Parts: sequence; structure tokens; C-alpha cells
Amino acid sequence: MAHSLSKLYVHIIFHTKYNQNIIGADVEEELFAYIGGIINANQSQSIKINGIENHIHILAVMPKNIALAKFVEEIKRNSSRWMKTKGKQYRNFAWQGGYAGFSVSQSVVERVKKYIENQKAHHKKQTFKVEYKKFLKKHQIEYDEKYLWTE
Repeated sequence: MAHSLSKLYVHIIFHTKYNQNIIGADVEEELFAYIGGIINANQSQSIKINGIENHIHILAVMPKNIALAKFVEEIKRNSSRWMKTKGKQYRNFAWQGGYAGFSVSQSVVERVKKYIENQKAHHKKQTFKVEYKKFLKKHQIEYDEKYLWTE
């Protein structure tokens, strides 16, 4: 086969360092758009990005030639640098050291997109910590709780 072809959907979740409520309403839409630009610059396709003060969800098509860890590193490194330029309150902005990434079947892309769109309403009923642990359990990912929130 002459070409490498793929369409792998991924749902990525990561939070701010120490799970701080630092992403302000003044910058969130611009941040999400900036992250979309990073994703698109990495030969990927941004489908939906949203979040609240301490974390974000990304639904994207994986790039063909980059591993998930490198892809997330690019997003976090560049968006963190950009956030530091948005004012004094963001001077020490940083993302957590890790991330969660989940494969998404074509058949549920719309459901995941709606879930991400409704983050603000969703988090009026459930904390991010509860949500995150539910995702890990649903996807049968083993974890040590003491490392989830340390950075």
C-alpha cells in the first residue's frame, strides 16, 4: 500500500498543575481555539475542546505520524507557553505532568462531542475528581490515587 491511512478518534483529558482553578472565563475560549490550532498544525483534526477552570477535554483525530504522548506534549507545552503571555494571573500557569487518553469509536463520536460541549453544566453536579476517576474505571485503567493530583 502506497499511503498510510487512518482515522483514530481520541478523547484527551488533562488538568492544571495541582488541579488549580486557574483557567479564567476571560481566556478560556481563546485557549480552546489556540489548542485547536496546535492540533491542526500537527496534521490532526480538532473536533471539540471545552473544559472548566481546572481541566480540559479534547476530542480529536489522531495524527498519523505522532504517538499520543508526543501529541499531548505538543498541545500542553505550546498552550502553557501561550497562557503565560495572557496576564500576571497566568504567569505561573502549568498543566499536570500526565494526561488521560481514550479511544473513541466512530459510533459514539457525537455522544462524546456533546459530553464535552456540556462541561459547565456537567460540573455543576459532579467534581472533576469524581468525573476523572469514573473515566478511569470505565476504561479499566489502573491507577494509584496518590499520583492523580500531585502535579
